[in-house]
Amino acid sequence: MVENGQTTFAKGFGFRKLGSPERVDADTIFLTGSTGKAFTTAALATLVDQGKLKWDDKVADHLPGFQMYDPYVTREMTVRDLLVHRSGLGLGQGDLMYIPRGGVMSRAEIVRRVRYLKPATSFRSGYAYDNILYTVAGALIEAVSGQSWESYVREHVLRAAGMTRSTTDEARLSDPNRALPHGRTGGIVRGTGAQATLRDDDQVSQASAPAGLIAISANDMAAWLKLQLAHGVLPDGKRVFSEATAKEMWTPQTIEPITAQPPGFEALQPNFSTYALGWEVRDYAGHKLIMHGGGLWGFISTVVLIPEKNVGFAIEMNSEDSAIRAGLMWELIDHYLDRPRQDWPAKYDTFLKTRIAGAEAAVRAETAKPIKAGPSLALARYSGTFADPWYGNIVISPTATGLAIDFTSTPRMKGRLEHYQYDTFITRFDDPALEPAYVTFALGADGGIERISMKPVSPIADFSYDYQDLLFTPVAAK
Repeated sequence: MVENGQTTFAKGFGFRKLGSPERVDADTIFLTGSTGKAFTTAALATLVDQGKLKWDDKVADHLPGFQMYDPYVTREMTVRDLLVHRSGLGLGQGDLMYIPRGGVMSRAEIVRRVRYLKPATSFRSGYAYDNILYTVAGALIEAVSGQSWESYVREHVLRAAGMTRSTTDEARLSDPNRALPHGRTGGIVRGTGAQATLRDDDQVSQASAPAGLIAISANDMAAWLKLQLAHGVLPDGKRVFSEATAKEMWTPQTIEPITAQPPGFEALQPNFSTYALGWEVRDYAGHKLIMHGGGLWGFISTVVLIPEKNVGFAIEMNSEDSAIRAGLMWELIDHYLDRPRQDWPAKYDTFLKTRIAGAEAAVRAETAKPIKAGPSLALARYSGTFADPWYGNIVISPTATGLAIDFTSTPRMKGRLEHYQYDTFITRFDDPALEPAYVTFALGADGGIERISMKPVSPIADFSYDYQDLLFTPVAAK
């Protein structure tokens, strides 16, 4: 917590790893997910201040070879457009290139494959959160600065702000004072089952880091909050970024849809909700909030700034149990705005347990009584290599007990295919932490496999499992 330019609270609670004695302290680093988008934006701001680019420069002018699916969008896409979720791509579209774990694609290769992502809507017509264009923003920083995104952000943002413990790369894995991730992955849907330690070397791809793969301690996060509230100026008067770019980063750009809050949460209904440059900007009880959440496998976080009160706070957790994050966030906001306490943690705990129970019931209902029909072909005829233009290949092969599937662009994303009904199967991955998918084969007039489509089994699967955006077709034998 930061108040009026001072760190008033920075503390760790609990343990770095379940079952181990090492406790979290204010210097323990946590992966902070998409709160890192603001750091990528701040890095761009320093380049704007240096006169090396402008927010409304065309991306293609600085990043040769960059293409979107539509040539018009390629020509018109600006640096600003990369950051504000109005590109026309669907929610999380393309995330499977580096999610659920580090893949075989470099950042440059991911940027090249963006051209194959068919848009869900027209350019600048609406809001849909994406990660992939922040990867492009990272590549843009590399092209303009001549440094890797990792080194540029470390030097010009983190260290410049006095954040000495934070990491932009896999150096975090050698830090003894780091939190390990934890999640509940043993049940019907993610979020149920016993809490278990996850592998911290098995996170999303380093190529995705500009979208959110920075590890930060509480003390370092306090430095970031103070820098933001001071509009880029440090206590000694030096600047990390200018007043003008600070204002630009907080200026709303894209209107976010507002949906009705569930019963008991009516007080949280905003009058406006927008996305700025790496930040969300919304109102609450007559006050403006600058905020952003973050999530990675086994880690969740949130950063909140209340500029008119000159206060900010951040919460970082090495668990996916999000009721305490959301509940404590609103409890602290109410505290700073002198509003009555409403026990938001208890409300969120009830709400999220109900949501998970509903998802479990939905999966049970859908999978309990499949139609006893199919498959149409002998299992061996479903085998082969199939390609999606932006993801790459899957390989389906016969085994002694049925069919196996391998998502070859994602390490260890493989398992068996269990027949469901008709020509649809369900993935049963070797790693139970991976979200299962329905895999549906469509037959052509010759009786062979014409295409394969997918969708998540769980109705609350993380949006980054964008199976629905995949369309595989057979790879012709050479």
